[in-house]
Amino acid sequence: MTPDRFFSLMLLLTSRNAVTTQELASALGVSLRTITRDLNWLRDAGLPVTAQRGRLGGVTMLPGSGLDLTRLTPGERDQLSLAGLDEKQRAELNASVESRRALSKIVATQSRRELLPLTDVVHVDSRPWLQARTSGTTPASLIGPVRRGRQLRIEYDSSRESCSRVLVVDPYGLLAKAGIWYLVADCARAPRMYRLERITAWKEVDQPRRIRENQTLATVAAALVDQWEHDHAIEVSATIDQTQIERARRILGQRLVQDDHEESATGHKVRIRFLHLEDVRTLLPFGSAITVHGPTEARAHLSDLATNLAHHYAPSPTS
Repeated sequence: MTPDRFFSLMLLLTSRNAVTTQELASALGVSLRTITRDLNWLRDAGLPVTAQRGRLGGVTMLPGSGLDLTRLTPGERDQLSLAGLDEKQRAELNASVESRRALSKIVATQSRRELLPLTDVVHVDSRPWLQARTSGTTPASLIGPVRRGRQLRIEYDSSRESCSRVLVVDPYGLLAKAGIWYLVADCARAPRMYRLERITAWKEVDQPRRIRENQTLATVAAALVDQWEHDHAIEVSATIDQTQIERARRILGQRLVQDDHEESATGHKVRIRFLHLEDVRTLLPFGSAITVHGPTEARAHLSDLATNLAHHYAPSPTS
């Protein structure tokens, strides 16, 4: 359930004596199945939502048991929509103060029901393991011009280019994906994602952004992420030893697809997706614990890499 729909649903339930699921679905612009799932989610979260059948029935919430969302300012509701970010990411956006105010108001209401605050029992940290501290542009420095809807002139240090490029972009906004910040923007009317750590310099242009019609940050970011994942066109078939499958899942993440019915006494048959053939070098640390079956070019490249590595560490000839 999105934060916006959660707030709207809570306001509907707390402002009416009874409301049908069809009325809720129409008011929120979702299907009956989605509303049923949302109501079950509220019940599972401990909110006393009841449903009564019949002409005079409907969905109700016991008086005094809901969250008093009317106490939240628009800014506080806006900050709560960032609930998926961890504390470090909220701090990078300078969003922690309003977030704490909003959460404190909700916690104060929840405490009357003798439940521990969610912030006491749930901690979110979406940063990857062992992530080094990065330099470059910070989210807080960009959020102002992005919210003002201005064009940006950025100096971008791409990993595919030998030198930085200067680009004028039309920003949709900032995306936090797997602990990494990106600027989502159109460049020459084409959508792009720019890692903030690679933006070495930027300047606000005195021109309003020109984004494509009917496109939002959410739609553009989703399309870019889908395209990026689809472009991982090199698919390697392999067998991983039983003792290394958990380690492989941690290191390879979503690039690894395991076929549950393809498990044997010797190992697990898997498929591993890579963006470039060169990326199969990621498998070298596993040594013989991973056996690559195909494609042929992947096996050949691993053989070349292993041969070069053996030569590099071969003992020096003694006199």
